[in-house]
Amino acid sequence: QVQLVESGGGLVQAGGSLRLSCAPSGRTFGNYAMGWFRQAPGKGRECVAAISWNGGNTYYADSVKGRFTVSRDNAKNTVYLQMNSLKPEDTAVYYCAAESSSAYPSRVYVFRHEYGYWGQGTQVTVSS
Repeated sequence: QVQLVESGGGLVQAGGSLRLSCAPSGRTFGNYAMGWFRQAPGKGRECVAAISWNGGNTYYADSVKGRFTVSRDNAKNTVYLQMNSLKPEDTAVYYCAAESSSAYPSRVYVFRHEYGYWGQGTQVTVSS
């Protein structure tokens, strides 16, 4: 069983930056593809970034391209989401997700149903 723990959320002014971290407890996640999703009030959960387990491939939603960067440090067992130039519309609960992908080291997963493990979420609020 993989349990994911996110950290790094908070309140920031528009134009500011935050870095989210996600670490699994109980096991290493070296062969897990990882994703970052967000859900704003009244909206569905969308993938904003994803990274393959070998770190070679990434995905970004159009709304965050050029502003967000997903990365992973398998030695530290942690995946990150660096968020720059934040906008009020980035306000949401951000979730980390993981899916075993040992047979597909370069695959990224961008749909919610593709992930089997989820964190509890961390609130990001961007004030105007």
